[in-house]
Amino acid sequence: MLLPILILGLIFSSVTILTWQLYPAGAQAVGIYHDKRVSRDSQKLARMFLWVPRKKLILIYVISPFITAVAGFITVGTVFAAAIGAVFGIALPALVLRIMEKNRIRKFCQQLVDGLMIMCSSLKGGLSLLQSIEVLVEEMPAPLSQEFGLVLRENKLGVPLDECMERLNKRIKSDELNLVVTAIDIARETGGNLTEPLEKLMFTIRERDKLMGKVKTLTIQGKLQGIIMSAMPIIFGVVVYYLNPGFFDIMLETEVGRMLLIGAGVLEIIGSFLLWKLSQVEV
Repeated sequence: MLLPILILGLIFSSVTILTWQLYPAGAQAVGIYHDKRVSRDSQKLARMFLWVPRKKLILIYVISPFITAVAGFITVGTVFAAAIGAVFGIALPALVLRIMEKNRIRKFCQQLVDGLMIMCSSLKGGLSLLQSIEVLVEEMPAPLSQEFGLVLRENKLGVPLDECMERLNKRIKSDELNLVVTAIDIARETGGNLTEPLEKLMFTIRERDKLMGKVKTLTIQGKLQGIIMSAMPIIFGVVVYYLNPGFFDIMLETEVGRMLLIGAGVLEIIGSFLLWKLSQVEV
């Protein structure tokens, strides 16, 4: 009886000493990681015209893993589920930020054609390029007005318009915007009429959007089939397990059964990936 207690005491003492020695280095590494992450995400939020204090960002990064870990433990009731929830909580803020960034770029691209129409109308009315951008900023909602408003503010501070447009092109990574910036640069260098290339770009972007809509409509059937075929084995297994828990005992308790389950899982992942890949069509 005394020997197990002594062994447990030695293990506890060793873990305590090791934790005490490694804590300063671990705390410093965590602090550096959080500083880098907060700085990177603060820049991304600033590019989306969202200013969040650093303290709030750090609080979100600390609370998010804790909340998801508690949710995983309450839902499943195991420490492993809590660990998976904590890992998901660490990645959750970056995932939300990426989704916000993609949605903002998509909304910008949807507003771009209307913005080009306003610019063309202003140019035909005798306004200069900067004046037409000012009209665009006044008439269009965010995020298009925010981005072109930043272009105007940078230009008023002395930055050349070409450089302002290049910065806009770097902030909003879009093929449509790249075409617009290129057309404006060429027209300014050659001294040609800017209205004609912008009108052609409007027509090209509209036709491209129509083609993308048709492609999405035609490929949605394949995507749905992939989702259904990928989910059916999992749903079937869960339902059968709850109706008859002993049904899968032979698969879980034998070596051949476990190998078959692993093989089925690998084939399921490969099949889902292939279905997803075949349903992706680039235009």
